[in-house]
Amino acid sequence: MPALTRTRHPSLAHWGAFTAVVEDGRVVDCEPFGADRAPSAMLGSIAEMLHSPLRIQRPSVRKGWLAGNRDREGDEYVEVSWDHALDLVAGELARVREQSGPAGIFGGSYGWSSAGRVHHARSLIRRFLFQGGGCVDQVGNYSWGAAQFLLPHVIGTTSPVSGDVTDWESVLEHTRIIVAFGGIPVKNSQVTSGGAGLHNLPGWLARAQAAGIRLVVVSPTRADIPEGVAADWIPVRPNTDTALMLGMAHTLLSENRYDRAFLDTHCVGFDPWAAYLTGATDGQPKDACWAAGITGVPAETIAALARSSANQRSLLTAAWSLQRAQHGEQPYWAVIGLAALAGQIGLPGGGFAFGHASLNGIGQPRRQVPGPEVPVPRNPAQLAIPVARITDMLLAPGAEYEFNGARHHYPDVKLIYWAGGNPFHHHQDQNRFRQAWRKPETVIVHESWWTPLARRADIVLPATTSLERCDVGGSTRDPYVFAMHRAVAPHGEARNDFDIFADLARRAGFHEAFTAGRDEMGWCRHVYEGMRAGCADKGVTLPPFDEFWARGHAELPPPESQYVLFEAFRRDPAAHPLRTPSGKIELHSQVVAGFGYADCPGYPVWLAPSEWLGARAADQWPLHLLTNQPRHRLHSQLDPAALSRAGKIQGCEPIAMHPDDAAARQIRDGDRVRVFNGRGACLAGVKLDTGLMPGVVVMATGAWSDPDGDLDRHGNPNTLTADIGTSRLAQGPSAQTALVQVERDLEPAVAHRAWESPAISPGGL
Repeated sequence: MPALTRTRHPSLAHWGAFTAVVEDGRVVDCEPFGADRAPSAMLGSIAEMLHSPLRIQRPSVRKGWLAGNRDREGDEYVEVSWDHALDLVAGELARVREQSGPAGIFGGSYGWSSAGRVHHARSLIRRFLFQGGGCVDQVGNYSWGAAQFLLPHVIGTTSPVSGDVTDWESVLEHTRIIVAFGGIPVKNSQVTSGGAGLHNLPGWLARAQAAGIRLVVVSPTRADIPEGVAADWIPVRPNTDTALMLGMAHTLLSENRYDRAFLDTHCVGFDPWAAYLTGATDGQPKDACWAAGITGVPAETIAALARSSANQRSLLTAAWSLQRAQHGEQPYWAVIGLAALAGQIGLPGGGFAFGHASLNGIGQPRRQVPGPEVPVPRNPAQLAIPVARITDMLLAPGAEYEFNGARHHYPDVKLIYWAGGNPFHHHQDQNRFRQAWRKPETVIVHESWWTPLARRADIVLPATTSLERCDVGGSTRDPYVFAMHRAVAPHGEARNDFDIFADLARRAGFHEAFTAGRDEMGWCRHVYEGMRAGCADKGVTLPPFDEFWARGHAELPPPESQYVLFEAFRRDPAAHPLRTPSGKIELHSQVVAGFGYADCPGYPVWLAPSEWLGARAADQWPLHLLTNQPRHRLHSQLDPAALSRAGKIQGCEPIAMHPDDAAARQIRDGDRVRVFNGRGACLAGVKLDTGLMPGVVVMATGAWSDPDGDLDRHGNPNTLTADIGTSRLAQGPSAQTALVQVERDLEPAVAHRAWESPAISPGGL
């Protein structure tokens, strides 16, 4: 028997760098990058998914679409040739452009499709559709959509929410207390957009413990405390963090523990906000007792936490999840206001931060240099909707909506072109979304597997995975850039997104503009050399491309000094103003106030959401559902793999539940339950958790959707979440604002069909 041929190929995923080990054309192992001390177990799922029977073999067309049927649920497909499929796509794009203009085409994508930047689907589809005449684009994101449009009004930038925060070296040397609103769940730090060579958060936390830094976690669940880390846990009712922060701010104000000099020199709008805090504007002081009645946190705990935050060097950090709720702008504005009162913004180890453990690399020391990227031209149509308002757009074309100070009208979309992402996982109120998905005339999708999105498309083009093409990857939150070598031949007839769009651009007459005269390796070289030139401008030398490609990675040198957010601004606010109208931190924004939004006034306030444990709706739906990032997959990626499957209970996504809530419903650990509200229902398997605040249940997102009427049999919790904007300012997603009821499921067990391919017949066209 001949010896097996074994080769090794460097590569990168959003959950880490690795070397793919290939034997006779199959990936048999993914070895973690040598410098990574805490690699993600998700690397073990890559080979399984690469060779999965769910891979799409050939271009496929939905039979119902050929007959003029827009019901995209459960249909059969016919396989066609690439030429036929691309002719269909090109014809549909041309037809809709002629009849409806760019407003008739929606370019759908989400940025988690590939760690590689050359084959980054969101960049490529936008480049293609923009060069082809424009389309309806998306602005914002589901991760921190509220913050993205609030923060420029308050601090002039969004950079702190995407990783530009005081680094861990500064924290370790100077900070005495970290207050983590929303916690620091280490499981979330497995992933980062663009991939990572290092997973250092466990190490940073261990060093913080050794340095005697006190960690306080404010969250409804003890699971948001890092494993093995001693921390003080303050359970809080979901969606009430703003009230707690206001109670802390009132304590500092009433006890004269605030820094008036900093407020006078570096902030504007303190006096109007102070009048609200004291109750001068509405007769209700926002003191600790008031906050206790809303949050469920004792008043003395709130006051003590405020004093601790002001009396020593403190870092106040807020998880991304806090702003994914109705009025999600308010906790982020309030945490900035609270840090301003303490007067520590711009000091080493002090001030505020966002997203610690919402993503890998937050606070990782790294040179401030660019990462690799493919340029995306301007959209000539100048059309876009807030990313989370897609259902509203499809159901109500022409309807008016408000967004960030302006009034807009939803376009009448006839064609959706989607490459990268799975909206049948991440969008809220899935039953309403399914209804909206029937509206367009045509849906075109690039996908590697028969995901819920692919099974609801009209034309499906099979796309390669990262190990079936060459690429360059890296993140601005990580000190490495990686060569991603093709390890295996494409599965079936799969093609990479770049080549698909290049062939379509040739049919439409702009092939040269789209490709810029470069093939795949030409773009790999161009993207890397562009980063290399940007690094050189910052005094950082990277090796030339050929040396980088042969080695498999390049490493940036460590920063020359600790990074402190707003350090220069604090030192001299006149010489280093913020990009706000005043050049300062705006505790009261006249611009925002001028919008006249009752759901987002001009300074941080407590606004009760429509669904929370203090709402009248809780009489009918008495449990608050929180949805989080899963431990064993990235969003819905890798869900069919063994690692994710092993975490299911009776084939369903788990739901964490306090034993008292379960006992009141005669539910035991491991039971299958029905989780429901007025929007729909899903099945789940119960996991009892004494570390939950009673009245709160928690489910991870990402179970592949398998609807049966209004019931999702697999456990997609976005069947239950509210599809409402955070406010008229940001129109972000409000996934964390959801009340539900839970009951034992007494129906006969029915296996979900989420991981099945559709019926397919060869077409020969």
